[in-house]
Amino acid sequence: MAATMHTLVPDAPPESGLLGRAQYWFACTFALGWTGVVCAGLYDQLGPGGQACPLCVAQRMFMLLAALGAAYIIRSALISGVVTARVYMTGWGMSLVAAIGGSFTSWRQTTLQVLPGAKGYGSEVLGLHLYHWAWILFQLSVVAIGVALAFAHTTADRAVPAVRPGALRTAGMCALWFLGLVIGVSMLVVFLEEGFHWFLPGHPKQYRFFYDVGIMG
Repeated sequence: MAATMHTLVPDAPPESGLLGRAQYWFACTFALGWTGVVCAGLYDQLGPGGQACPLCVAQRMFMLLAALGAAYIIRSALISGVVTARVYMTGWGMSLVAAIGGSFTSWRQTTLQVLPGAKGYGSEVLGLHLYHWAWILFQLSVVAIGVALAFAHTTADRAVPAVRPGALRTAGMCALWFLGLVIGVSMLVVFLEEGFHWFLPGHPKQYRFFYDVGIMG
């Protein structure tokens, strides 16, 4: 009878251990990091940096997509307490595609500003424009995702204690809520900048929504 009951009740998944926790913490850091980068870009746009060009907006979209890949992994751990191999492959695969796409977009913007006498577009940080930093961060993300995928098989299908209250759950919830908030703000800012038009101008100078509805102009 005991043997029968044992076959009916599945065993709990083994604990993920230190490496599994590190993988989860990396996903939280990855999502929070890219969301923070987008948040800094929005601050620069609404402050001294001026309007975001179409390539800037595209880079932010890839940044948020990269963060969503990590968020997919975090969500699985928060809901079920287990991150399967399929979830790891889907989440980090999404982030990898986003990082490669963002690398190309930031590289494209860099090549447009390398001609002699070109001053670049937007603000600078430590002597580099934001799209330069975006290219660097996208390249580093590709390497980091590759390392995470290399160890994913050792942590897949193992319990991640994020379903109960604690630091792991708090970090995951903060990452998801922060990401959702910044996605909403980003969509609003792009809508205000683009207005009721199909495309953003190459060098936007105003928030066209306010002109479209007659508030300004």
